[in-house]
Amino acid sequence: MDTLASTIPAPTELGFDPADLRRRYAAERGKRLNKEGNDQYREVAGALARFDKDPYSNGDFSRPPVVEEIDALIVGAGIGGLLAAAYLRKAGWPARTLRIIDKAADFGGTWYWNRYPGVQCDIESYMYLPLLEETGYVPKEKYSFGPEILEYLQQLADRYNLYQSARFQTQVQEGCWDESQAHWVVTTDRGDVFKTRFVVISTGPLERPKLPGILGLETFRGAAFHTSRWDYGYTGGDPVGGDRTGVLDKLRDKRVGVFGTAASGIQIVPRLGADAKHLYVFQRTPSAIIPRGNRPTDPDWARSLTPGWQAERRHNFWAVCSGVPVEQDIVHDSWTRLFKGVAESMAEQEAQGADPTVQAALAEIDDFRAMNEVRAHVARAVRDPATADALMPWFGRLCKRPTISDDYLPTFNRPNVSLVDTGGKDVHISEHAVIVDGQSYEVDCLIFATGFEVGTAYTQRAQLEMLGREGVTLSQHWRDGMTTFQGFLTRGFPNCFHMGLTQTGFSLNFTHTLEAQAEHVAYMMERAKQLGARALEPSREAEAEWVALVSKPSFMTEYQKTCTPGYYNGEGKTEAHVIIQEYPGGVAPFVEALSKWREAGALEGLMLTS
Repeated sequence: MDTLASTIPAPTELGFDPADLRRRYAAERGKRLNKEGNDQYREVAGALARFDKDPYSNGDFSRPPVVEEIDALIVGAGIGGLLAAAYLRKAGWPARTLRIIDKAADFGGTWYWNRYPGVQCDIESYMYLPLLEETGYVPKEKYSFGPEILEYLQQLADRYNLYQSARFQTQVQEGCWDESQAHWVVTTDRGDVFKTRFVVISTGPLERPKLPGILGLETFRGAAFHTSRWDYGYTGGDPVGGDRTGVLDKLRDKRVGVFGTAASGIQIVPRLGADAKHLYVFQRTPSAIIPRGNRPTDPDWARSLTPGWQAERRHNFWAVCSGVPVEQDIVHDSWTRLFKGVAESMAEQEAQGADPTVQAALAEIDDFRAMNEVRAHVARAVRDPATADALMPWFGRLCKRPTISDDYLPTFNRPNVSLVDTGGKDVHISEHAVIVDGQSYEVDCLIFATGFEVGTAYTQRAQLEMLGREGVTLSQHWRDGMTTFQGFLTRGFPNCFHMGLTQTGFSLNFTHTLEAQAEHVAYMMERAKQLGARALEPSREAEAEWVALVSKPSFMTEYQKTCTPGYYNGEGKTEAHVIIQEYPGGVAPFVEALSKWREAGALEGLMLTS
């Protein structure tokens, strides 16, 4: 304690009192805790199934069922599934031997569904868009808008001749392992039967919308939709262009209510505030807003790029945000500025062998400093002090994914925009209004920017079930928690690969992880084919060792226990949070481990059936 007292600056020196901030953080967390955790949200099913309807496709689409034998079936036509197919094509697998199944009407995944006004990636597009070096494509801006991303992904699909492999507007229902034939029998809602040697499940965490568990939601008589199923027929605007600059002209006489103030919410609020007669933003928890600073791509910079530039950029971004020493912050954006100081301080203290208690205390102070600047940014941008205070994020830097915007906060200076901070108070919906703590706010339209089913059961999010050996379902097998080898294969479910947030390397730039996963999955499938193996799955020991490795308590395990509820910490139930099981150190060490495993060539940990 003496060492701690002599090392930590006094509140007068710091300019703030850490004890006061801890109390404020705890009070704000307490307002928002819900004992139901993820169960507080409503599934888009039954009376709420209309929120999952595809507004971008021909709803009358039909086709005859198909029965065929193939080499690989990929569930999901988003970035993960597209990359898995692309890497198999690069390995020489004919497009006719692959099937890509998705309930959407085209490739794109989350970028197919998310076409709301002003949608952009929140990670620099030079890192986010996959396979840029291979295609030679250079994004138009530092942060690409949705239409450009969707078009690029569809160009990728065309480049690898994947459209002939795709079966869209189709939902996989079940896969059953046939031990005698060493293949999966996969059925769909179109009556299809696919007999496939391999299955790759890449349904992604950002596809199936979720709704808040607010009493009376079904009774509302106005227009209502989720941001990922935007109703341009009601709002006006252009779904093809993503309505980047156009006017949502049909809202000029409408009172609009928005639920959700994270990534989607902070992008739609400025557009709605500019065009709606009145906008009410119903906020449970404010986001940490950091500047976007978007700009067009410099042609001279694009011409200067040399081979390996995208991989270098991705690695540099991970290193800066993780506190790994680098000569230069190549990306140099709000993400690296926010994370750099705290991460470097933690790494420096650890390298110097500082007492763990001292390390933790100094890291907390750096965290407070970073978030104080985020809150100061709010105070500078929002004129009304009460509104500014309600928009300030009173939680730690790693509690929630920050959001980037230059125009969200100034929107609350508009006279037609009202922030309604629910603050843990009672909220319900009537036929024409939202009632918060007894006060009624009449609205013509409700828009739910409430995210996706990230924390629900894997098979619920994927909307399918897999039956492995002896008819055991994946839901039953993972009842007490996910078990994988390297995040891809599960014992008892041969030749069935998983991609996504499945005990792999976590990254702020999710496509960094997905591309590494796709390369590794394609490698294992190709090696099995070369060796004439009918089936491959992990040994019991290898799977247990991997689960033990990714389940080791980490800094984030304790950190999340004091965080305000969100999908990172399972809505306050930290045993369920999405990044509790990740490869130590994150994406770069994970990618390196996979690369070394492939170089060894022994397929260590896998059991192959000849």
